[in-house]
Amino acid sequence: MSVPATASPPVYLITHEFYPVRGGIATFTEEIAKATASLGYEIEVWAQSAPPHHEKAWPFTLRRLPLKGTHDLWCQIQLARELIRARRRLRYATVYLPEPGPMLTMMLLQFFRAFRPKQLVLTFHGSEILKFASSPVRRALAGRLIRHASRISTLTNYTQELLLTHFPEAADKIFLTPGALRSDFVVVPPKFATPKNKIVILTVGRIHPRKGQLLTLQALQLLPATDRARLEYWIVGGQSKGRYEQSIRAAAAATPDLAVRFLGNIPDDELTTIYDRADIFAMTSINHGSSIEGFGLVYLEAAAHGLPVVAHDVGGVSEAVQDGLTGLLVPPHRPAQLAAAFEKLIHDSALRHRLGTAGRNWAGRNCWKESAAALFRRSEPASESAVPFAARP
Repeated sequence: MSVPATASPPVYLITHEFYPVRGGIATFTEEIAKATASLGYEIEVWAQSAPPHHEKAWPFTLRRLPLKGTHDLWCQIQLARELIRARRRLRYATVYLPEPGPMLTMMLLQFFRAFRPKQLVLTFHGSEILKFASSPVRRALAGRLIRHASRISTLTNYTQELLLTHFPEAADKIFLTPGALRSDFVVVPPKFATPKNKIVILTVGRIHPRKGQLLTLQALQLLPATDRARLEYWIVGGQSKGRYEQSIRAAAAATPDLAVRFLGNIPDDELTTIYDRADIFAMTSINHGSSIEGFGLVYLEAAAHGLPVVAHDVGGVSEAVQDGLTGLLVPPHRPAQLAAAFEKLIHDSALRHRLGTAGRNWAGRNCWKESAAALFRRSEPASESAVPFAARP
């Protein structure tokens, strides 16, 4: 499955999204780094600064950079300085950029041959493709970076097609590296139904318009009063910029017979208890400007806990949720259809159980080690390395 470490140059994974940052990209980056180390590669992760008390032990070398990890110009300049200082090491190494932050810096340095690594590997998640393509200058810079790259991965077929639509120059080097369950994720045994007064609908994700918490709440408010009285809607996640959370709270106050609980950020090791107390998982993401849902690792976590999923059929969500098998997918901006999906699950406990049981098997289908091995193979054609993932049910 892997190329022997002795046959490979060292790997430098450079990222702005790493622990203690949370979210799908940060999880992907952390898990790929751990999997790469477990395969025997020499890997060093360069990540944004973090308070010392947030640090923990890693099975690889971690270097914290003196930058906050934003996409602004000052962060790009700071990262460029670090790359210039280490240019002699990077020239003979594999440099892996798993997200758009460091790609922006490498777009500027790529014009200087001295800063080109032996191998350059990129991973695209979705939203950054649209952002790069929306500006003629960034479009040209990103296209040049893709041409210089040795290998390019995406997590889903949807993102792969999106990248090829905007950057066809990636066609001869693109392959899939699907996300999987966190390596520290505990798959709980099937839970036995216990009598309780409420059916709990759960959303886990940052509170942001793209994640659709308000849309879920509005769909639940369309249900009959007798159904609303049976429900609790739990929202787990930290607030993003703007007044989106206030909008959700105001909407919740307008329907006092529907209980809505804001649980805030919850550590990953405590989420198991929350998942176990829920009955239905909902994350009704939508495309929001140039921000899209490329996959959604949280859908896999919910499925692994035996929760049926309700989601919008946008982006790469259909590759994380099997409609009618592990959950129910609804077209976006169809509140009545979304309400009907919830109503169906609320009244059919057998359906909830069937979808949840199928979800347990579905959630474990991918493996971080396979994705890491695919990333750093040097001699295998990209089309061949994509087959094991693309062919999976």
